[in-house]
Amino acid sequence: MTEPVHTDFIVVGSGISGLRAAISLAPSGSVTVLTKDQIDESNTQYAQGGIAVVLNDDDRIELHVQDTLDAGAGLCDEDAVKVLVEEGPRYILELIHHGAEFDRDEGLLAFTQEAAHSRRRILHAHGDSTGREIGRSLLAWSKHFDSIKYLTHACTQSLILKDGRAVGVTFVDPESQRIKAIYGRAIVLATGGAGQLYEHTTNPDVATGDGMAMSYRAGASMSDMEFVQFHPTALNVSGAPRFLISEALRGEGGVLRNDAGERFMPQYHESAELAPRDVVSRSIFFEMRKTGASRVFLDMTALDRNFVRERFPRIYSTCLLYNVDITRDQIPVSPAAHYCMGGVRTDTEGRTSVPGLYAAGEVTCSGVHGANRLASNSLLEGLVFGARAGAAAAREAPRSLEYAKPPDSDFGEAQNWRIDKEVRAEVRRIMWERVGIVRTAEGLTSAIGELGAIASRPLNTTSWNFVTLGRLVAQAALARTESRGSHFREDYPHRNDADWTRHSVQIKGPAAGESPGD
Repeated sequence: MTEPVHTDFIVVGSGISGLRAAISLAPSGSVTVLTKDQIDESNTQYAQGGIAVVLNDDDRIELHVQDTLDAGAGLCDEDAVKVLVEEGPRYILELIHHGAEFDRDEGLLAFTQEAAHSRRRILHAHGDSTGREIGRSLLAWSKHFDSIKYLTHACTQSLILKDGRAVGVTFVDPESQRIKAIYGRAIVLATGGAGQLYEHTTNPDVATGDGMAMSYRAGASMSDMEFVQFHPTALNVSGAPRFLISEALRGEGGVLRNDAGERFMPQYHESAELAPRDVVSRSIFFEMRKTGASRVFLDMTALDRNFVRERFPRIYSTCLLYNVDITRDQIPVSPAAHYCMGGVRTDTEGRTSVPGLYAAGEVTCSGVHGANRLASNSLLEGLVFGARAGAAAAREAPRSLEYAKPPDSDFGEAQNWRIDKEVRAEVRRIMWERVGIVRTAEGLTSAIGELGAIASRPLNTTSWNFVTLGRLVAQAALARTESRGSHFREDYPHRNDADWTRHSVQIKGPAAGESPGD
């Protein structure tokens, strides 16, 4: 074991939540930001459509709150939603002050419409590169603080506990490729989501849910893991990645057509293409099953070509690489795993059930999204709750700590720390086929059994984390015998408010099996 590293505060993740948390922590001591790839590689960079905020003259806080509650299908925590919406404008204006360049129309901020929003309240940057611009501006702002240090290509493995308190993490040292420990007075997890659990996803390769699994293993309460949002429209072209085709295209007038060229969404929902994401994804799923097709088409050809090119430059140029001109051609699309509403349970200050451990962004279940995230609320959540988690960690951290020995199993051969390729492929196939857009008890039970068999093999920590996360999603989905928001059970197709207007909670116990380091 190599000599451990010491810092005042540890931030794991360099997306919007992690960078904003680091900025809040910076005046209170040394901050080390660990990220498993480059500093600018995270889900934040792939967020196209925009960030929802009440800054438009015809909008009101109460409307954004209500839209969020409606999308969440009865499971949003209203206090958390109010914090998000009420504090959002302050943090957006602060971000603009520090250099974020959102698109404008004649000098005024330009807002667009997205599904299930009652007003045009979506800010965007460079057309369809909102997340990238926010990430750029936050990184530039964070570099003004000498107290913030960055450790890239440092994949975290486990939380280190001392008397039940989180005091550090183990990570892969990027130089030696050996497992190392870092200790701090408080830890903020901002590791993002787990879209890579699924065979088809809009998420980058780094989105493997490490922070969620680490927290579960450390005894943190996990909540609402069954709620996984599938984005309705990911590019579906042979040889192409499942590149996100933003909701904003439908907000600007794009329509969905089946293989026969027929517009089908009005048959499924009165809001047609602007129905909530879960409705649109399921509608596409059922339409493909009915027609025997593997994709549908998003049609933008009725819109002005110059407008489409200028409004969606990144999508336009990316689709051209795969011989699809979105101004002339219908775009082949199908749903893909996109966002986890569930995660580590936190309060409105980012506190988890493990002392010393705070979290923000997609790794959490903050109560903001409920059963179905409202479009473009995720970036706002990362910004607001990243700031709040960092501030709480700085305020509440003890002056000193007694450090603990890391889990022995994390200190293995250097080449053994990555997720096993075969395990990764097996888990992703099982999750897509049996724990996907439409679920049944038979499929979920089968998935839990298969995932359990994989978990019983001799696995390194990272592989075990990945499999375990899949099991948590499948187990929560089997337990919820209703359909609500993004969770749809074909054998229980109706919402059951009498029994299920409550959050699911999972805490590691003997039934969870032995994990590496136990």
